[in-house]
Amino acid sequence: METPKTLRNKKLGAKTVQALKNRFFEAWYFDEIAQALDKVIELVPKDHTVSWGGSLTLGETGIKERLALEGYKVIDREKAQDPQERYEIQRQALLCDTFLTGCNAISEDGQLVNIDGFGNRVAAMIFGPRQVIILAGMNKIAKTLNDALIRARNTAAPLNVQRFPNCKTPCSESGSCADCLSPDSICSYFVTTRICKPAGRIKVILIGKDLGL
Repeated sequence: METPKTLRNKKLGAKTVQALKNRFFEAWYFDEIAQALDKVIELVPKDHTVSWGGSLTLGETGIKERLALEGYKVIDREKAQDPQERYEIQRQALLCDTFLTGCNAISEDGQLVNIDGFGNRVAAMIFGPRQVIILAGMNKIAKTLNDALIRARNTAAPLNVQRFPNCKTPCSESGSCADCLSPDSICSYFVTTRICKPAGRIKVILIGKDLGL
């Protein structure tokens, strides 16, 4: 039996998908993670090299394991032996065929909002890979663009910094954004994607679950 939350997610998901399409993204809504992963595999040609940005959503969905099971060639920075090799692998990822990522926030009118520390994730979203596939839980939907910016800065960033115990920022101590200029800040780049160009390059898959931070 469907709950009020699942019913709401379906309705808001459908509305947001249409808003994304109006801005030339390709977009879908699925109730279940397994359906979303099947769609990813459908969208990624077998000869594509695949990479990804840092994202708890990707880990929670199991898409990396699914890609390995399907035999895709991947560029994985976690295989680096040292920071310099990791940096070079991240540079290689900017020219992969398919780039996977999560999203910090999506407004109901179809705009994407992301905050990045080093910029590799948002750089790949903007230009480089032939296609970008975003997996996002319905907890990432915000009413307006301003609400999406607030969510990215005041919810996603203070939560995400807790993943990095060596980051010494005010929000790592207080849990609240201080608009800091700390050298450890993970909020270097604020990127709003209001239109997908070329049309269809960025594909957004909404999932009727709470995923990521």
